[in-house]
Amino acid sequence: MLLTDTVCAAASAAGLAVAFVTAYRRRFLAATRIAGYALLPVGLAMTGVLDWVADLVFKPAVWLGFGVLGLSWLLLAVSRAV
Repeated sequence: MLLTDTVCAAASAAGLAVAFVTAYRRRFLAATRIAGYALLPVGLAMTGVLDWVADLVFKPAVWLGFGVLGLSWLLLAVSRAV
């Protein structure tokens, strides 16, 4: 999804800018940590995980499947309790 990739790239760019400013202030450990977190959105977008999550959230058949799983769990729990 093009919009997802754009948002992730912008979030990563902003995070890397914050990391650069933090490194400029000679707080290298914090800057390294910020840079690591800043690269997560781009990494998730590149692997396709975000597209999978978006498909999972926006497909009604997936939610019906979760409902069926919940119903089966409820039936098994009730039969075990009785």
